Amino acid sequence: MVDLHVHYPMHLLGGVEDPRDVAEQMLRVTQRDEGKFRAAVLNVAARLFNFRHWDGSWRVSVPLLQQGEVTVACSVLYRPFSEMDLDEPYSAPPESAYYDRLIELLEATERDIEQQGHVVVKQADDLERAQRTGKIAFVHCIEGGFHLGATPDEVTAHVHELADRGVLYITLAHLFWRRVATNTPALPFLPDAVYNALFPQKGVPPLTELGVAAAKACNASGVIVDLSHMREDAIDATFALLDDDAQVMASHAGYRFGRQHYMVDDTTLARIKARDGVVGLILAQHQLNDGIRRTNTKTLAETMDVVDRHIAKLGPDHVALGSDLDGFIKPTMGGVESAADLKPFAAMLRARHPEAADRILEGNALRVIRRRFASAAG
Repeated sequence: MVDLHVHYPMHLLGGVEDPRDVAEQMLRVTQRDEGKFRAAVLNVAARLFNFRHWDGSWRVSVPLLQQGEVTVACSVLYRPFSEMDLDEPYSAPPESAYYDRLIELLEATERDIEQQGHVVVKQADDLERAQRTGKIAFVHCIEGGFHLGATPDEVTAHVHELADRGVLYITLAHLFWRRVATNTPALPFLPDAVYNALFPQKGVPPLTELGVAAAKACNASGVIVDLSHMREDAIDATFALLDDDAQVMASHAGYRFGRQHYMVDDTTLARIKARDGVVGLILAQHQLNDGIRRTNTKTLAETMDVVDRHIAKLGPDHVALGSDLDGFIKPTMGGVESAADLKPFAAMLRARHPEAADRILEGNALRVIRRRFASAAG
């Protein structure tokens, strides 16, 4: 099984923000007291908005992924205190230092994965080696264009560096406007209208010069632009910059049955299909139920009823799994509390969609991933 969007590095952030008396790490985090504060804030936020209960734990780990029979984990790199910079006002431009912090997390993730005996995918052979040896293949992905740099030249150079490090996709927009790409509301506790009132984006360019540089660099390097979180005007501006054969995806979303603009509409879906891309299904009650149910799903069977509706609209050749576990999507869909629950999820999907299940759970995502690395090799 492939999960196109799982926040494996999230549980490593506490140690990155608050280093343990290791000189090398301390030098890479300015003002250790600030790092301690960020780690404490992250801990409280995780208990409130991510863990099932206050005394719960992270939903993604190597053992949980193994129990869930996940063989390829698209591992999402995200530094929340770069996006929500406590020293800056809303809509402040990105800082050059954010990229160094991103690389710090990337390298911490690689060390952790390799220590546990699994594989970080940097080229096509790594993916095949992991599958041949029964190891989990971890593929780096990045959420938020604000990580990439403070100038167009920095962004361009950094995207190419990330391509060489094996990054599969970059989500240019995310939760808040940081002068890269316009975003849609996605906070589970705020309706779209309230979000738009609190965090306005009127009169801003859909892609700034940083967003244009990022899209062009992705196009040139083979890194996939992830359309998740992007507002329609940013999606339009992005397609205007991409070659006709450039890949795109929405790694963690679903079909727009309701009013949430976060979800994929017919126009964007047609564009994704035209490039043989995929939409990974986010397993968040807030998004996946919108326009289908007024109440949360309680059981896996109820969840699968909702999933069935999305599969029918997206099409079995263009839908995959993009759970967003540990992405602060509490509450998750009924029956899916951690990565371990993806095994029964997959079993029920196979029972309901015997002819399409292998494509949905693995084949569609692998098609996109292999094409990305084949392009890099070429």
